[in-house]
Amino acid sequence: MNQRIGFIGTGHMARALARGFLKTETVTKERLFGYDINPDAAKRFADQTGGTTTGSLKDLVTNSDVVFLAVKPQQMAEVLRSLGSLRALGSNPLWITVAPGIPIQTYLKEIGNTARLIRVMPNTPCLVGEGVSGFCVSEGVKPEDVQLATDLLSTVGLAIQIPERYLDAITGVSGSGPAYVYMMIEAMADGGVKMGLTRELAIRLAAQTVLGAAKMVQHTEEHPGVLKDKVCSPRGTTISGVHALEKAGFRAAVMGAVEAATLRSREMANETQ
Repeated sequence: MNQRIGFIGTGHMARALARGFLKTETVTKERLFGYDINPDAAKRFADQTGGTTTGSLKDLVTNSDVVFLAVKPQQMAEVLRSLGSLRALGSNPLWITVAPGIPIQTYLKEIGNTARLIRVMPNTPCLVGEGVSGFCVSEGVKPEDVQLATDLLSTVGLAIQIPERYLDAITGVSGSGPAYVYMMIEAMADGGVKMGLTRELAIRLAAQTVLGAAKMVQHTEEHPGVLKDKVCSPRGTTISGVHALEKAGFRAAVMGAVEAATLRSREMANETQ
Protein backbone atom coordinates (compact mmCIF):
# COMPACT_ATOMS: atom_id res chain seq x y z
CA MET A 1 0.00 0.00 0.00
CA ASN A 2 1.51 3.30 -1.11
CA GLN A 3 -0.80 5.65 0.80
CA ARG A 4 0.63 7.83 3.54
CA ILE A 5 -1.36 7.43 6.77
CA GLY A 6 -1.67 10.25 9.30
CA PHE A 7 -3.18 10.33 12.79
CA ILE A 8 -4.52 13.44 14.48
CA GLY A 9 -4.41 12.26 18.07
CA THR A 10 -1.90 9.52 18.89
CA GLY A 11 -3.49 7.79 21.88
CA HIS A 12 -4.26 4.12 22.48
CA MET A 13 -6.54 3.61 19.48
CA ALA A 14 -4.22 5.40 17.05
CA ARG A 15 -1.27 3.34 18.21
CA ALA A 16 -3.29 0.11 18.07
CA LEU A 17 -4.33 0.81 14.49
CA ALA A 18 -0.84 1.83 13.45
CA ARG A 19 0.68 -1.32 14.96
CA GLY A 20 -1.91 -3.39 13.11
CA PHE A 21 -0.97 -1.78 9.82
CA LEU A 22 2.71 -2.46 10.50
CA LYS A 23 2.25 -6.03 11.74
CA THR A 24 0.44 -7.06 8.57
CA GLU A 25 2.88 -5.06 6.43
CA THR A 26 -0.04 -3.07 5.05
CA VAL A 27 1.86 0.15 5.70
CA THR A 28 5.55 0.82 6.34
CA LYS A 29 6.75 3.03 9.18
CA GLU A 30 8.04 5.54 6.64
CA ARG A 31 4.44 6.18 5.60
CA LEU A 32 3.07 6.68 9.12
CA PHE A 33 2.63 10.19 10.55
CA GLY A 34 1.16 11.47 13.79
CA TYR A 35 0.26 14.78 15.39
CA ASP A 36 -0.74 15.37 18.99
CA ILE A 37 -0.84 18.47 21.19
CA ASN A 38 0.43 16.22 23.99
CA PRO A 39 4.18 15.76 23.36
CA ASP A 40 4.30 12.63 25.54
CA ALA A 41 1.59 10.95 23.45
CA ALA A 42 3.38 11.95 20.26
CA LYS A 43 6.63 10.47 21.56
CA ARG A 44 4.92 7.19 22.49
CA PHE A 45 3.50 7.01 18.97
CA ALA A 46 6.94 7.50 17.45
CA ASP A 47 8.60 5.05 19.85
CA GLN A 48 6.01 2.29 19.37
CA THR A 49 5.49 2.59 15.62
CA GLY A 50 8.62 4.18 14.20
CA GLY A 51 6.36 6.71 12.50
CA THR A 52 7.12 10.40 12.12
CA THR A 53 5.48 13.05 14.29
CA THR A 54 4.71 16.43 12.76
CA GLY A 55 4.82 19.82 14.40
CA SER A 56 1.45 21.04 13.16
CA LEU A 57 -1.92 19.98 11.80
CA LYS A 58 -0.97 21.58 8.50
CA ASP A 59 2.10 19.38 8.14
CA LEU A 60 0.11 16.29 9.07
CA VAL A 61 -2.67 16.94 6.57
CA THR A 62 -0.39 17.91 3.68
CA ASN A 63 1.79 14.83 4.24
CA SER A 64 -1.07 12.29 4.39
CA ASP A 65 -3.31 10.56 1.87
CA VAL A 66 -5.48 9.14 4.68
CA VAL A 67 -6.07 11.07 7.91
CA PHE A 68 -7.46 9.35 11.00
CA LEU A 69 -9.23 11.69 13.42
CA ALA A 70 -8.44 9.95 16.69
CA VAL A 71 -9.06 12.60 19.34
CA LYS A 72 -11.69 12.42 22.09
CA PRO A 73 -15.21 13.62 21.18
CA GLN A 74 -14.94 16.67 23.45
CA GLN A 75 -11.79 17.75 21.58
CA MET A 76 -13.19 17.22 18.10
CA ALA A 77 -14.92 20.58 17.70
CA GLU A 78 -11.66 22.47 18.19
CA VAL A 79 -9.82 20.14 15.80
CA LEU A 80 -12.50 20.55 13.15
CA ARG A 81 -12.35 24.34 13.42
CA SER A 82 -8.61 24.17 12.86
CA LEU A 83 -9.07 21.83 9.90
CA GLY A 84 -11.69 24.16 8.44
CA SER A 85 -9.11 26.92 8.33
CA LEU A 86 -6.84 24.63 6.27
CA ARG A 87 -9.39 24.05 3.48
CA ALA A 88 -7.65 26.65 1.33
CA LEU A 89 -4.60 24.37 1.10
CA GLY A 90 -6.50 22.23 -1.39
CA SER A 91 -5.61 18.96 0.36
CA ASN A 92 -8.15 16.20 -0.21
CA PRO A 93 -7.26 13.21 1.99
CA LEU A 94 -9.61 10.41 2.89
CA TRP A 95 -10.79 11.28 6.40
CA ILE A 96 -11.48 8.43 8.85
CA THR A 97 -12.89 9.37 12.25
CA VAL A 98 -12.92 7.01 15.22
CA ALA A 99 -14.64 9.40 17.66
CA PRO A 100 -17.98 8.10 19.01
CA GLY A 101 -21.27 9.96 18.86
CA ILE A 102 -20.46 12.57 16.21
CA PRO A 103 -22.47 12.29 12.95
CA ILE A 104 -20.93 12.64 9.51
CA GLN A 105 -22.72 15.92 8.81
CA THR A 106 -20.96 17.60 11.74
CA TYR A 107 -17.60 16.89 10.13
CA LEU A 108 -18.67 17.97 6.66
CA LYS A 109 -19.81 21.38 7.93
CA GLU A 110 -16.18 22.17 8.78
CA ILE A 111 -14.07 20.25 6.28
CA GLY A 112 -16.41 20.62 3.29
CA ASN A 113 -19.56 18.93 2.02
CA THR A 114 -17.66 17.10 -0.70
CA ALA A 115 -15.06 15.66 1.68
CA ARG A 116 -14.49 11.91 1.59
CA LEU A 117 -15.22 10.89 5.16
CA ILE A 118 -15.62 7.51 6.85
CA ARG A 119 -16.99 7.27 10.37
CA VAL A 120 -15.80 4.24 12.34
CA MET A 121 -16.77 2.75 15.68
CA PRO A 122 -13.85 0.52 16.69
CA ASN A 123 -13.39 -1.16 20.06
CA THR A 124 -10.44 -1.73 22.36
CA PRO A 125 -9.73 -5.36 21.37
CA CYS A 126 -8.16 -3.74 18.29
CA LEU A 127 -5.15 -3.54 20.62
CA VAL A 128 -4.74 -7.32 20.28
CA GLY A 129 -5.93 -7.66 16.69
CA GLU A 130 -9.41 -8.93 17.63
CA GLY A 131 -11.44 -5.76 17.32
CA VAL A 132 -14.72 -4.90 15.64
CA SER A 133 -14.96 -1.80 13.46
CA GLY A 134 -18.38 -0.85 12.15
CA PHE A 135 -18.15 1.99 9.65
CA CYS A 136 -20.31 4.20 7.46
CA VAL A 137 -19.39 6.60 4.67
CA SER A 138 -20.25 10.05 3.36
CA GLU A 139 -21.66 10.57 -0.14
CA GLY A 140 -18.28 11.65 -1.49
CA VAL A 141 -16.58 8.36 -0.63
CA LYS A 142 -15.58 6.24 -3.63
CA PRO A 143 -15.63 2.41 -3.85
CA GLU A 144 -11.84 2.36 -3.75
CA ASP A 145 -11.96 4.40 -0.53
CA VAL A 146 -14.26 1.82 1.04
CA GLN A 147 -11.89 -0.96 0.01
CA LEU A 148 -8.92 0.95 1.41
CA ALA A 149 -10.68 1.52 4.74
CA THR A 150 -11.74 -2.13 4.90
CA ASP A 151 -8.17 -3.27 4.23
CA LEU A 152 -6.79 -0.97 6.93
CA LEU A 153 -9.40 -1.77 9.58
CA SER A 154 -9.22 -5.50 8.88
CA THR A 155 -5.63 -5.51 10.12
CA VAL A 156 -6.98 -5.18 13.68
CA GLY A 157 -10.06 -7.40 13.46
CA LEU A 158 -13.46 -7.47 11.78
CA ALA A 159 -14.51 -4.50 9.60
CA ILE A 160 -18.18 -4.13 8.61
CA GLN A 161 -19.79 -1.37 6.53
CA ILE A 162 -23.22 -0.34 7.81
CA PRO A 163 -25.67 2.56 7.41
CA GLU A 164 -24.96 5.46 9.76
CA ARG A 165 -28.28 5.00 11.57
CA TYR A 166 -26.92 1.74 13.03
CA LEU A 167 -23.72 3.23 14.41
CA ASP A 168 -25.09 4.26 17.81
CA ALA A 169 -26.39 0.73 18.38
CA ILE A 170 -23.05 -0.70 17.29
CA THR A 171 -21.48 1.59 19.89
CA GLY A 172 -23.79 0.04 22.49
CA VAL A 173 -22.99 -3.54 21.47
CA SER A 174 -19.36 -3.75 20.33
CA GLY A 175 -17.96 -0.31 21.15
CA SER A 176 -18.88 -0.45 24.83
CA GLY A 177 -19.33 -4.23 24.93
CA PRO A 178 -15.80 -5.17 26.02
CA ALA A 179 -16.47 -3.47 29.37
CA TYR A 180 -19.50 -5.69 29.93
CA VAL A 181 -17.44 -8.77 29.14
CA TYR A 182 -14.62 -7.68 31.46
CA MET A 183 -17.19 -7.30 34.23
CA MET A 184 -18.49 -10.80 33.52
CA ILE A 185 -14.97 -12.26 33.59
CA GLU A 186 -14.29 -10.46 36.87
CA ALA A 187 -17.57 -11.72 38.36
CA MET A 188 -16.92 -15.30 37.24
CA ALA A 189 -13.45 -15.11 38.77
CA ASP A 190 -14.90 -13.71 42.00
CA GLY A 191 -17.26 -16.66 42.09
CA GLY A 192 -14.36 -19.05 41.61
CA VAL A 193 -12.44 -17.39 44.44
CA LYS A 194 -15.51 -17.68 46.67
CA MET A 195 -15.61 -21.38 45.90
CA GLY A 196 -11.93 -21.88 46.76
CA LEU A 197 -9.89 -21.16 43.61
CA THR A 198 -6.88 -18.86 43.63
CA ARG A 199 -7.45 -15.47 42.03
CA GLU A 200 -4.90 -16.08 39.28
CA LEU A 201 -6.37 -19.43 38.33
CA ALA A 202 -9.96 -18.16 38.45
CA ILE A 203 -9.19 -15.26 36.10
CA ARG A 204 -7.37 -17.54 33.66
CA LEU A 205 -10.26 -19.98 33.63
CA ALA A 206 -12.91 -17.27 33.22
CA ALA A 207 -11.07 -15.45 30.43
CA GLN A 208 -10.39 -18.63 28.46
CA THR A 209 -13.99 -19.75 28.91
CA VAL A 210 -15.31 -16.48 27.44
CA LEU A 211 -12.80 -16.70 24.58
CA GLY A 212 -13.72 -20.30 23.81
CA ALA A 213 -17.47 -19.63 23.95
CA ALA A 214 -17.12 -16.67 21.58
CA LYS A 215 -15.16 -18.80 19.10
CA MET A 216 -17.86 -21.48 19.29
CA VAL A 217 -20.47 -18.91 18.24
CA GLN A 218 -18.28 -17.73 15.36
CA HIS A 219 -17.11 -21.11 14.11
CA THR A 220 -20.34 -23.12 14.42
CA GLU A 221 -22.62 -20.24 13.32
CA GLU A 222 -25.27 -21.71 15.60
CA HIS A 223 -27.57 -19.47 17.61
CA PRO A 224 -26.13 -18.75 21.08
CA GLY A 225 -29.32 -20.12 22.62
CA VAL A 226 -28.81 -23.45 20.84
CA LEU A 227 -25.22 -23.65 22.09
CA LYS A 228 -26.40 -22.80 25.60
CA ASP A 229 -28.99 -25.57 25.50
CA LYS A 230 -26.32 -28.09 24.48
CA VAL A 231 -24.43 -27.38 27.71
CA CYS A 232 -27.51 -27.63 29.94
CA SER A 233 -28.02 -31.28 30.93
CA PRO A 234 -31.19 -32.29 32.82
CA ARG A 235 -30.78 -31.57 36.54
CA GLY A 236 -27.16 -30.60 35.83
CA THR A 237 -24.82 -27.94 37.10
CA THR A 238 -25.15 -25.60 34.12
CA ILE A 239 -28.94 -25.33 34.14
CA SER A 240 -28.72 -24.54 37.86
CA GLY A 241 -26.27 -21.74 37.09
CA VAL A 242 -28.44 -20.44 34.22
CA HIS A 243 -31.45 -20.42 36.54
CA ALA A 244 -29.51 -18.29 39.04
CA LEU A 245 -28.61 -15.82 36.28
CA GLU A 246 -32.21 -15.62 35.11
CA LYS A 247 -33.48 -14.97 38.65
CA ALA A 248 -30.93 -12.12 38.94
CA GLY A 249 -32.10 -10.55 35.66
CA PHE A 250 -28.84 -11.21 33.82
CA ARG A 251 -30.11 -10.92 30.25
CA ALA A 252 -32.30 -7.92 31.02
CA ALA A 253 -29.31 -6.19 32.64
CA VAL A 254 -27.11 -6.76 29.59
CA MET A 255 -29.84 -5.58 27.24
CA GLY A 256 -30.26 -2.50 29.43
CA ALA A 257 -26.52 -1.78 29.22
CA VAL A 258 -26.61 -1.89 25.42
CA GLU A 259 -29.65 0.38 25.39
CA ALA A 260 -28.09 2.87 27.81
CA ALA A 261 -24.84 3.06 25.85
CA THR A 262 -26.73 3.50 22.57
CA LEU A 263 -28.86 6.32 23.98
CA ARG A 264 -25.77 8.02 25.41
CA SER A 265 -24.12 7.88 21.98
CA ARG A 266 -27.16 9.64 20.53
CA GLU A 267 -26.97 12.28 23.27
CA MET A 268 -23.31 12.91 22.46
CA ALA A 269 -24.27 13.62 18.85
CA ASN A 270 -26.62 16.35 20.02
CA GLU A 271 -23.96 17.82 22.30
CA THR A 272 -21.61 18.37 19.34
CA GLN A 273 -24.11 20.35 17.31
